[in-house]
Formats: sequence, structure tokens, C-alpha cells
Amino acid sequence: MPTGSVKRVLCGGSQIKALPADLGLTVLRLFAGLALALGHGLDKMPPSQMFIDAVSGMGFPASTLFAWSAALSELVGGLLLAIGLFTRPAALFILTTMGVAAFILHGAAPFQDRELALIYGAVALVFLFSGSGRLSLDHFLRC
Repeated sequence: MPTGSVKRVLCGGSQIKALPADLGLTVLRLFAGLALALGHGLDKMPPSQMFIDAVSGMGFPASTLFAWSAALSELVGGLLLAIGLFTRPAALFILTTMGVAAFILHGAAPFQDRELALIYGAVALVFLFSGSGRLSLDHFLRC
């Protein structure tokens, strides 16, 4: 894969020509990223034995590794999403973690118990497809 292609996958995205649309995406990216990182990821660091046991109970091998992955996905992925740095990879990790939360951890639960994970997953999906926008570190660093 040529270097330009790797850069587009890691940091690229569609260029929105309207400033209000860019501002809207920036507000969504900042709020969702910080809410995920500070409201969910920070509480999981370092992963408690109870969280590791919950991950093991979902059938994941190497439950400590997967617990750390989930916690870092929420904390670091949320922060990266908020500042718009490596937005697409961060969004992919968040989307994966939220998919596990919504469909495995809370899979048999009522919709209300899965709603937040689904919303975070939908936001991550938007940024996975669109990239971070012009008001982001990805854009300013042209990484």
C-alpha cells in the first residue's frame, strides 16, 4: 500500500466545505470523545478484577488483555477522538468496544441498557467514515 494511501486511511476524510458543518462535527467529536474518556474510560483504569472477570464471563480468552484493550479504547480512543488525532483508528477501536458492550455484554438486556453503547458506536461509525474534519489535529498536522 503506498504511503499516501496509509495516510488517507489513518488521518484522511471527506472535506466538508461549509464551516457550520465542520463546527457541528467538531462539537460532536469533542463532546462524545471527552464524555467517553472521562465518563467511562477513566473509571476503568486500571481495569479492576471485577471488570476483568466480566470480560472473562463474556468468553474472551486472555481476559486481562481484553479488559485493558477495552479500557484503553474508551480512555485513549475517546481522547484521540476529542482532539481529532488518528481519528479513524480511534473510531474503529471505539466502535469495536461499543459493539461488544451493546451486543455481547448487554446483548439480552432491554434496549435502554444498550442505548448508550449504541450511540457511542454510531458516533464512532460517523468518524470512521468521514474522518475528523478540518478543525482537528489530523487536518492541521496533515499526518
